[in-house]
Amino acid sequence: MIIVLMGYMGSGKSTIGRHLSEILSYQFQDLDTFIETTVGLSVPDIFKTKGELFFRKKEAECLKILLESEDNLVLALGGGTPCYGTNMKMISDASNVTCFYLKASIPTLVNRLMPEKEIRPLLNQIETKEELAEFIGKHLFERNVFYSQSDVTITTDDKSIKSICESIVVELI
Repeated sequence: MIIVLMGYMGSGKSTIGRHLSEILSYQFQDLDTFIETTVGLSVPDIFKTKGELFFRKKEAECLKILLESEDNLVLALGGGTPCYGTNMKMISDASNVTCFYLKASIPTLVNRLMPEKEIRPLLNQIETKEELAEFIGKHLFERNVFYSQSDVTITTDDKSIKSICESIVVELI
């Protein structure tokens, strides 16, 4: 079985994924890390030197490889992964996948992302919390059509990692 975690950047996909994989004794894979290993560059360097289109093409290729895995796997997607090309269809059509949307509110995302905006290619031009909130709100509005196609939505605001993982495990039973 493959458990796919999707949601906006800063929603906790990688953190929850690591803990969930330990609980279930599954392998963990962060899609961005897999892309970095495949390309030989960090995500920010891929965006800077090769552009977003190159990144999105590699993202789709790497997603396909991971979704074809026969191992038990927890897969943390990038925030935009479900929204490009046929990625969401690929996820939905995979027979061995359960997809979870980790939903965080705009204030939660702003608080998590503001301190690390310099290392996130899509956010490094944003100056203030207000600009970041507006940017996130616009993105969430655009991406909701994709995120809402998940099998299960888990709201993560004010919940512990343990509580979120327990909610996911209950849904799998």
